[in-house]
Amino acid sequence: MRTAVDPPAQGGGEDESAGAPTGSSPRSTAVRELAAEDVFAALDSSQRGLSAVRAHDRLQRYGANELPRARRRPVWRQLGAQFTDLFAVVLIVASGITFLAYRLGEPRDIGTLQLAVAILGVVVLNAGIGFAQEYSAERTAQALEAMVPHTCRVLRAGERQEVSARDLVPGDVVVLEAGDAVPADCRVVEAHELAVNNAPLTGESNAVSRTAAPVAGGAPLDARNCVFMGTDAVAGSGRAVVFATGGETEFGRIYRLAAAAPRQKTPLQIQVASMARRVAGLALAIGALMFAVRLPTGQSVVTSFVFALGVMVAMVPEGLPATLSVSLAIGVRRMARRHALIKQLLAVEALGSTTVVCTDKTGTLTQAEMTVTQVWAGGAPHPVAGVGYTPSGEVFDAAPVRELLRVAALCCNARLVPPGCSDRPGSRERWRVLGDTTEGALLVVAAKAGTDLGAEEEAAPRVTEFPFDSDRKLMTTVHKNGATYQACVKGAPGELVARCTEVEWEGRRGPLTAEDRAAVVAAGDALASRGLRVLAVARRELDSPRPAQAEAESALTLLGLVGMLDPPRPEVTDAVTAVRRAGIRIVMVTGDHPLTGEAVARRVGIVRRPDPVVATGSRLDAMDDEALDTLLAEPSELLLCRVSPEHKMRVVTAFQRRGEVVAVTGDGANDAPALKHADIGVAMGASGTDVAREAASMVLLDDSFASIAAAVRLGRAVYQNIRKFLVYLFSHNIGELVPILAATFAGFPLVPISAVQILAIDLGSDVLPALALGAEPPEPDVMDRPPRSRGERLFSGAVVGRILFLGGIQAACVTAVFFWHVVASGIPFDDFTKDTPVYREAITMVQAGIVLSQFFNALAVRTDRQSVLKVGILSNPPLLAAGGFGVALMVAISYAPPLQAVFNTAPLDAADWALLAGLGTLPLLADEARKAWLRRAGPAKGAPR
Repeated sequence: MRTAVDPPAQGGGEDESAGAPTGSSPRSTAVRELAAEDVFAALDSSQRGLSAVRAHDRLQRYGANELPRARRRPVWRQLGAQFTDLFAVVLIVASGITFLAYRLGEPRDIGTLQLAVAILGVVVLNAGIGFAQEYSAERTAQALEAMVPHTCRVLRAGERQEVSARDLVPGDVVVLEAGDAVPADCRVVEAHELAVNNAPLTGESNAVSRTAAPVAGGAPLDARNCVFMGTDAVAGSGRAVVFATGGETEFGRIYRLAAAAPRQKTPLQIQVASMARRVAGLALAIGALMFAVRLPTGQSVVTSFVFALGVMVAMVPEGLPATLSVSLAIGVRRMARRHALIKQLLAVEALGSTTVVCTDKTGTLTQAEMTVTQVWAGGAPHPVAGVGYTPSGEVFDAAPVRELLRVAALCCNARLVPPGCSDRPGSRERWRVLGDTTEGALLVVAAKAGTDLGAEEEAAPRVTEFPFDSDRKLMTTVHKNGATYQACVKGAPGELVARCTEVEWEGRRGPLTAEDRAAVVAAGDALASRGLRVLAVARRELDSPRPAQAEAESALTLLGLVGMLDPPRPEVTDAVTAVRRAGIRIVMVTGDHPLTGEAVARRVGIVRRPDPVVATGSRLDAMDDEALDTLLAEPSELLLCRVSPEHKMRVVTAFQRRGEVVAVTGDGANDAPALKHADIGVAMGASGTDVAREAASMVLLDDSFASIAAAVRLGRAVYQNIRKFLVYLFSHNIGELVPILAATFAGFPLVPISAVQILAIDLGSDVLPALALGAEPPEPDVMDRPPRSRGERLFSGAVVGRILFLGGIQAACVTAVFFWHVVASGIPFDDFTKDTPVYREAITMVQAGIVLSQFFNALAVRTDRQSVLKVGILSNPPLLAAGGFGVALMVAISYAPPLQAVFNTAPLDAADWALLAGLGTLPLLADEARKAWLRRAGPAKGAPR
């Protein structure tokens, strides 16, 4: 932030002097320290505002009042990125070399060309599927954009005008009233009980008053004579001079902080990248070894290469990228039905591995609507039902406190706006308050008690007001009451009770005794200890419509106390319980007061113990990284209050240093840096700011914390399903690879299965069943397990063991079938060519054997320990249909002449099919035996699900 502005033109005249500020907006700490009348000169403006010409010139100089749009990759770059996947690179290189082999071969083999085209087709198909899924998710997310108010009221050449907020410039005089959104950073020069809600920037839910008086320097957001873009005026009115627009605002500063934060890779991204490197490296190494082994046997370079290529293709799971993308997309759609929009596909799985949730308070756990929950009078509490600004619910035993609530409602400047009467986006279908939220809560509780607010205001019109100030901590209004007048007073209990001499409870009026005072103090303390904001209400009869303030606020008659809070969302408690049961730690991170934060945390179940650790931003400032790590390592319940955006991001980084997978929730611009830096950033869609939604990788369309619990459940299911189809895909790769290796060491001159056949299996027969496995619903106990650690590998020992177990059975069967068919023919190995009928039948049996065994393998991998018979063989119809399609495709490859020409296959007879079907059931039967043994052995210990 700049600390000075250039010398201004004098008097705010029509000419822009050479000394006027140029470049970016003249935001300055100095304007806070100036008297209101000096602010105009410092910002080169006047009380009449700017002229149209000067405003236009400044718009050209400073630019539009809008945040810079996030740079999005062009579509062609997004599509191109799909071809940089390591599997894609390996296949592209293999296709290129195969095409070169076709060109150099004499005579040219059309089968080699078909192989080159087929491999390239696989790459294009995978890229198309991945791009379509990510592009669709991104376009949906862009539909949420909208934050800065569209219009605002300014003074231009002394006339009040409504202009587009993007046309606002430094020096403009903005007119603010209750309910207005603040369009830029401004210095207040005139304030009439002006109060703003700074929650989008600070996270603090209570309204804060503004003044036109100069204040000493300090943190920008602490300046009581400034208002900031993205906040709202909730009470009073005033005028303010713009000193910063667009990216130069505090909102813009946080936006830049968020943009600078690196996007973290999800655990699945890291593990898939590691898996791809290892599989690709192993495939290249074994392929090179096979090439080196075959070349000295006298075969041509092209033949040896095609053989080695078959080995490589057998080891690369070509269908994995497409299967992974579509499986994640299925998770995205399921989450969308639970009001959670996923902007990045891999964020789906990241939710399943989350170990810590850092959640803000206002608007996420609470409804951001102050609500009276308790009225106290005459020693008796009167609970209030209903939450929010909707005047439904009731006050228990309302008759004794109806006068108290009538007086409290009269002493308010706020207005209750019913549905359909607001022009603010998103508010047409709900009640809202225009003005201070505390006063709004008083209006609502009065209506619940049966008070007709309009009739009371008409019967007792206001004639005088003594506004609230921080010294008196009181507000007083004077109303005509028949032939006399009545002062209605509300304020802090300590200040107001000290001015009372009488008490009126249940219609009985008498002196306020020492015992009564002690009872009121005790009741106020009890309400405050529950996290409620407490106000006292009193009145006094007057003879004059214009009494002195001291007279109106002395010798008062106490009516009682009102306790209110920003209520938790009703569904949050169950969601918090579910998240805790899943072994996920919840840490509240809020800009609010520690007492308020702890009270809400207790209500929703985040805090259950009597001694949670409560740390403020100032305490975090005093800690080095080692001390912060020690604090976060404590097993106690943790609340972080009065924190800044920098604090929040530092906490996220510290958790990640400890190996935690961190999810961060937030709705304000102050949350954006942490949202982006977290492993999974969760923004609010309805009430959240554009900056927060842009930084997040997930948006809750209903703003409900409960959707996080549902999303974690679905995210865990996605990871389980990914493991299922990895076992399914890689097990048959062993069945493809082992026959080729066996043929090499047995001295057979041809491959038992060609690269084109392998591609047909990987894409034609395996992808659809793998997708059906990826759509398996979550298992019932998925939220009763602890989250996996960040270091847990996708290919754990149990997963690899199961791949080898199932794949080894398939490999043994098809290898035996191939050599049985070849040896039974009586033809010497050296006499075989690819056109030999027996060879064509043998490789057809190998391909068909793998397809049939994979059909039964898909049923086996649906569960790890539970019998598939208990789950139900028919309980996943898409899986059966997908397996049936693969078998039908294999039948077509065996019998259709055009496909026979492409794959070099031959028709099989009924006995062949019967043999292959019998062998194909062996993986399922063997796995059922393994599961039965595991169930007898005892509970699972980290087995893959």
